[in-house]
Amino acid sequence: MSQYLVLTAMGADRTGSVSELTKLASDCGCNIIDSRMARFGLEFTMIMLLKGTVKAINQLELKLPHVAHQLELITMMKRTSGYKRRDFTQHFQVEYAGIDQTGVLKAVTAFFANRSIDISSLKSEYNHQHEQTHATILIALTEDNSIEKLEADYIELCEQLDIQGCIKPVAANQISDFD
Repeated sequence: MSQYLVLTAMGADRTGSVSELTKLASDCGCNIIDSRMARFGLEFTMIMLLKGTVKAINQLELKLPHVAHQLELITMMKRTSGYKRRDFTQHFQVEYAGIDQTGVLKAVTAFFANRSIDISSLKSEYNHQHEQTHATILIALTEDNSIEKLEADYIELCEQLDIQGCIKPVAANQISDFD
């Protein structure tokens, strides 16, 4: 039976760190089911969902601390279950942009949380030169959700926050482009 492990690593952005982490997963016999990597200033972070036999996952858990120490990385691991498909029927890309102000991202994410809408992906960026912020959020809805009402409420929130916002449909086959 397959086991699953979420592995998160963070440290200085140095060439080869991602390669060493993916090599470790492969050498231990784990398959990388999903992964993300991003740079934040001079740091990088990576998260991977790994799948493997009990022996493979155990081996990775034992070897990771040594590799992390060599690479000067902070790591976390958590056993988890595999992906469980949910019954989403519609996918949307939510965006906002405007002058950067404290609390905007909090207000937007709370907007969806208060409506029990999960965020699948979130990317926010700040333009230092123009003091502008921009975010792209991917959400998925079930048939129970009314996109018309959601969109009207979201535009109202954007007006209150003095930002520009929109919600656009995304084809299910384009979702990986945003993940």
